Amino acid sequence: MRLLCVSDIHGHADALAAVLATAERRGYTQLLVAGDLCFPGPKPLETWRRLTQAKAVCVQGVSDRALATLDIHNVRPRSEHERARLDRLAQTRTELGELILARLARLAPTYRLPLEDGGELVLVHGSPADPLEPISHDMTDEEVLSLLGDDPADVVICGGSHVPFDRMVGGVRIINVGSVGEAPCSMRGDVRDVDRVRVGARPSGELVRSGAVSTFGTGHADATFVEIRAGELWVEQVVVPLGRAA
Repeated sequence: MRLLCVSDIHGHADALAAVLATAERRGYTQLLVAGDLCFPGPKPLETWRRLTQAKAVCVQGVSDRALATLDIHNVRPRSEHERARLDRLAQTRTELGELILARLARLAPTYRLPLEDGGELVLVHGSPADPLEPISHDMTDEEVLSLLGDDPADVVICGGSHVPFDRMVGGVRIINVGSVGEAPCSMRGDVRDVDRVRVGARPSGELVRSGAVSTFGTGHADATFVEIRAGELWVEQVVVPLGRAA
């Protein structure tokens, strides 16, 4: 079993296509998506269709829940930015249609998968204790443990913070897969076609990108491969450049 794990596509169908093209050349058996699928990017419907075609297993993220359930008529924007986001939310709902919105509403907050080594993997947008609260790279062990709660999973695949990492806390391996559609821009300028920044059976505790993080953008997309090799869990986190053939 070789899993392709991604998150936070945010309606950027072209970025998703680049990730899938790269992954298909290298091979995988199942696509797992840790939420935030369609909003606020430019191609929400195409994003949904690509995920459906890929038979992706998706869990519900913050923006997925907002698309499906938020009553925008009761929200009073406090800035032009918030007003623009609400307008885009309404547009995205129209583009997706009632059937897809109903499916977004029914997405489960977590998905559990037994592993070949006898362990268990949980897929969640934020954290096992609170699916809407992300585990970020700069949290202390105590903060992370509070978000793990009493969940029995051996591996947590998550997103939400948009910054990928691979870390062991309290005997649980936590793999944040970053973002496909809104990855933070790194100050590094040497990203290659597939930059294999980290691969191994042991978590390094380091960020995937080593440069200073600046603004969010779509210059690259994050993806993570997870598989069992000889009884060990191997994780490979990659960066896929955008704007040209991946």
